This record gives sequence, C-alpha cells and structure tokens, in this order.
Amino acid sequence: MHLTRHLSCLFALLVCAVTLSAQKPAPMLTTAPPLDPKLAALKAEVMKDIDSRAQFTQQFVDQVFSFGELGFQEFETSKYITGVLKANGFTIREGVAGIPTAWVATWGSGKPVIALGSDLDGIPQASQIPGVACHLALVPGGPGHGEGHNSGQAVNITAALAIKKIMERDHIKGTLKIWPGVAEEQLGSKAYLVRDGVFKDVDIVLFSHVSSNLQTGWGASQGSGLVSVLYNFEGQAAHAAGAPWRGRSALDAVELMDVGWNFRREHLRLQARSHYVIRNGGDQPNVVPPTASVWYYFRELDYKTIKGLWAIGDSVAQGAAMMTGTRLASERVLGSAWPGHFSKPIAEDMTENIKLIGLPKWTADDQRFARAIQKEVKGDSTGLDTAIAPLIGDVPDSLNMGGGSDDIGDISWNAPTIVLLFPSNVPNLPGHHWSDAIAMATPIAHKGATAGAKAQALTMIDILMTPSLVDSAWSYFKNVQTKTVKYEPLIRPEDRPATDLNTDILARYRPEMKKFYYDPKKFPNYLAQLGIAYPTLRKADGSCAATPNTLQ
Repeated sequence: MHLTRHLSCLFALLVCAVTLSAQKPAPMLTTAPPLDPKLAALKAEVMKDIDSRAQFTQQFVDQVFSFGELGFQEFETSKYITGVLKANGFTIREGVAGIPTAWVATWGSGKPVIALGSDLDGIPQASQIPGVACHLALVPGGPGHGEGHNSGQAVNITAALAIKKIMERDHIKGTLKIWPGVAEEQLGSKAYLVRDGVFKDVDIVLFSHVSSNLQTGWGASQGSGLVSVLYNFEGQAAHAAGAPWRGRSALDAVELMDVGWNFRREHLRLQARSHYVIRNGGDQPNVVPPTASVWYYFRELDYKTIKGLWAIGDSVAQGAAMMTGTRLASERVLGSAWPGHFSKPIAEDMTENIKLIGLPKWTADDQRFARAIQKEVKGDSTGLDTAIAPLIGDVPDSLNMGGGSDDIGDISWNAPTIVLLFPSNVPNLPGHHWSDAIAMATPIAHKGATAGAKAQALTMIDILMTPSLVDSAWSYFKNVQTKTVKYEPLIRPEDRPATDLNTDILARYRPEMKKFYYDPKKFPNYLAQLGIAYPTLRKADGSCAATPNTLQ
C-alpha cells in the first residue's frame, strides 16, 4: 500500500480483482456527497482543530516510538494509550479476546458505530536512534519501530478527539470505538477480535497504516492471506558421540521438513509464498536434540488455497517425522490473515477528503534527510513525495501474484473497512528494517500523522452526517464483496492467541530500553531528549555518529 515497503505490503491489501455481478445491487454512492455549507464549515473547523493538536500528535508518536515493543508485549504502549483515552472520557474494556495488551475504547451512543484501528508492535533488531540517517542502534540488538506502527494510533486518536468535540457540542449521535492491532507482525490478534464479537455492531471500520503518501484503495487484495504454524517435533535424547544410535534427533526432522518443503516449492502455484525460521534447534551439540521446532508462514490468495498449502505443509512435516523416527508432537497456529477486501464507497469518499488536505509541506531539511536515508540503503534517492497518490482500484485476478499480508483482512470481511495510508515515512526503504525507524520520531512522522488525522476526521464527518454513505458501504459489502465469498476463520475453534511470543526478547532488552522512554514533561520532543540535531547525516569522513549527549 505504499511507496515505501509499506506501499508494496499494505497496498497489497487495498487492490481489487472483483467484478460486479450482472444482478444489479442497490444503488451505491461512488463519489463524495455534495459538500453543503454546513459540512464544509465542519470540515474546515476540524482541520483547524487538528492543526491545533499538532503537539499532542507529535508527543503521542514519540512516546510510542520510545517503547519499541514487540507483538503481544505492548504493555507500556497499551497502558499509555488507554490512559490518554480514559482521560478523554472513553470507557475501556481491557484484556479483549484473552489478549492482555488488547482493549476496546468506546465513547458516544447510537448509530453509526465507527471503529478506528491501527497496529502497535515493532520489529526485532530494529532499534534505531531517530533523526540519524545511518544505522545507529539505541539499544544494540533490541527491537524498535522498523515498520512505523508507533504513528497510527496517534492519527486515530487525534481525529477521534476532534470529532468527539463537535459531536458533544452539536449533539450528534454516533459511537466511536478505538481498538489496537496487537501483534500484527505475527498476524496474531485480529481474527480473535472478530471471534470475540468486537465488530458485530460496527457500521464502518477506518484503519490507518503508515506509508509515504496520503492514499487509500478499495476492492480485493493484491496481496496474500496466510496461516502461521509452529511445528513441534519430539525425538529421543542421547550422547551425540557416546551413543548416537540410541538417539532420535528432532532437529533432523526439522531440517528434513525444510528440505522437503523447498523441493516441493517448485511444484506449487506461482502465487504461493512461504517462509520459515527454526525456533528451537536443540540445546548443545553433544546432546541429540529431543525437541525442535520450525515456524512457517503459508501465503496464498484465498481461503481454499491457503488451507490447501497448509495441508501440504502438514504432510511434509509428517513425512519428516517418519523418516527420522521422531514424532510430530503438535502444530500450533500462531496467527492468520484473510486477504483483504475494502469498501469502494468509503474509499472514494476518503479520497475526495484527501484532495482537500494535500500532502504536508516538507522542508529542505526533510527532503535532504529523506534522500540521505534512501542513499544509505541503496534505494532510489527521490526524497519525499510531493504529489497525492491516486485511489487504487481493481486489479484482475490474473495479475495478482501475491505479496504481503495483514490481518485487517479478517475484519474487512465482517464490516465495511478501508485502510488509510498516511505519509509519516520515507519512500523506497526495504521494510521491516532499522532504516524504516529512522524517520518515525522526526518532523516527517509528525507532519504525516497530522495529515492522516485530518483524512480520518473528515471521513468520519461524512459517515456521521450522511446516512446514505453508510447505506452505500453496506450495499457494496452485501451485494458485491460477500455475494459469493463467505468468511470462515483460518483459526480453529481450539486455537488461542499466542500471547507468549516475544516474552524472552523483551525480558532481555526491556531494562535497557526503559532508560530511553520519552518524558514529554521534560522535553518537547524525543529528538531533544536524545540530543539529536535534525537532520543528522553521515559526517564528512563517512562516519555515523550522533551528537555527544545522545546516550547520556
């Protein structure tokens, strides 16, 4: 969805290959409603209000950046966000779907119910000092926001507070629900939120995700869905030198599964994508490993083919166990994601609002900084985007070769949904990488989040004030999107959220990370706290260094 890696990954979830049925659905709104004077005045007021909240937005972005937490371990992040929401009159339900860091914040009453969501989690080994256009870890080896998920909740909550102010003053009916994407990098939570009933009463879902432009899209995904499976093998321990014949190596089973899968890969559909990491390979070389595990992502284009790919994986795992005299002890689903399909009427409405907003005014320093980051990772040094990207629409199935996944797809099959991409990062970066964290607590991220908040807020006004827009969204949802495709969760009834993931990593790095949590009472922004002059580029001698007081 983005002009960064996020564009290639999330806009993979915003493109469509669905044709309209010959049976005529109910009329759908395909352009923004006429902007009557009252609506125009409200939108102008909201944009001005959001500009006045720029410091709030900036400090929100910086605060979450400083936490840098991984999936299912977003405890500081969720504590901070729910604290902000409680202070602003929202009712909080915590521990949603059995996930300690999941919550739903609600304010208002009646219809329409607008659900605002965005992800929370970071990336392993992506710790990075912001504002420095070269690799300089804040906590070496630690996690960080190498996807930019520190910015999306700031977008949503800034927009929600501006809209709440108007709803209170003008006695406008409606309900705002704010929720987090926990463990998105593990595709670990949204299917469980659906199963918990979070979206049963929702009229429209507005999701936000960091990108390098201000954009949205509609229709079926150009990316992939997936299921994430951990295969656990059990063997028999023995002295690896003294009596290896008495052992049965679970690691051998893992390695043979991987070899078998890589041979089978040649005979899969071109659209299939898969990846794995060995999570447990034994304890030490002189002990035949009695346990071992390997974690797979199986990606395909629809529910049926994802299930088929998963079944092939199961058969390869069983074969590896038979060859090694070990046992496939369990297979644990760690996450899943349906391919997304997004609402045409809401996306078209938001696009009209984006045209009213435009991109942020980038300074010469912003552009110089962006080009330096792009050069650092050998990307195209085009700098920041200066023209609004177009609405993304239909793509034929024949052109869909798969790609990234996001479990917002599960939600999109349960209520009309769109994803707003907002320009808080730099184009042409690799994604899931320390370089994607460099700009995420700088003026680029701050300005982009303010622009994104305006796009969310203006679209919320249209939803609240134009009932026909909601009707059109549901007409598209019922008569086009779900006419022939019905949602069945990839998670099984016995599956539970993998809330133990990343506990060991945070236990190792959190004590050091805490030293660098942002304190907005002492510093106006995170760069000031770290002592970083913006922008900091490589020195004339080519060295990468920050200002002397960076790590005090």
